[in-house]
Amino acid sequence: MLDGGFNFINILRIGVDIALIWYVLYKLIMLIRGTKAIQLLKGIIVILAVRMISMLFGLQTIEWITRQAIYWGFLVIVILFQPELRRALEQLGRGNFFSRSTKSEEEQLNKMIEDIVQSCNYMAKRRIGALITIERETGIADYAETGISINGKLTHQLLTNIFTPNTPLHDGAVIIKGDDIIAAACYLPLSESPFISKELGTRHRAAMGISEVTDALTIIVSEETGHISGTKNGELRRELSLEDLRTYLRENLSPNMKAPDNKSWKWRGKKNG
Repeated sequence: MLDGGFNFINILRIGVDIALIWYVLYKLIMLIRGTKAIQLLKGIIVILAVRMISMLFGLQTIEWITRQAIYWGFLVIVILFQPELRRALEQLGRGNFFSRSTKSEEEQLNKMIEDIVQSCNYMAKRRIGALITIERETGIADYAETGISINGKLTHQLLTNIFTPNTPLHDGAVIIKGDDIIAAACYLPLSESPFISKELGTRHRAAMGISEVTDALTIIVSEETGHISGTKNGELRRELSLEDLRTYLRENLSPNMKAPDNKSWKWRGKKNG
């Protein structure tokens, strides 16, 4: 009887130990999601898989290379990802690491979409030029660092005010991550594609440029025409209505929805030349 109780306590202790480890790993993955660190994690998995295969088949040279990569990799990670590690420690110190969000992701997404739509509607009517880049899976912190740090909650009033003409931050792109405006007046890479229509200006070329090197979603309001456009994965969609814009944002930002291939309002640079 005593032995049975002792075994049960051991099993319970092991179960709690495993559950805590998995929970901490889950929180770490959620913390680095959408940053370049997640790409690093994928690279580490690939290196470990290659090492296991090399050990299995006796590939000594590849095994030595992967062993050295793993041996020195920890030091490289600490150096390259100081901001992410610092943010994790700050959240741990504030007690936010194990806390749960009081607002559901669906509510945050709905508010974010409505704020962007309201702001674009206001600016389109007054032909105020705007360039709004929304981070998705690939981190774009490098581009945010080219601008002015904001780190404020996204509201349509703040977003509109940033792009108001003759203000210090109106020129350049605004970068949004989650429901936060990370930075304004950011520089985005210009697309070199020869298929972009000549009638499109620098904002559209910058939006296409960032979409070619990341999976970010970018919304453009034309200063000349007031038309609203969007870019993603090297594709440009022009003259979106407010309802089109709302659908476009939801399809590409909601993790539970997949964007349909609606050719009636989809535009590719190669078609219009």
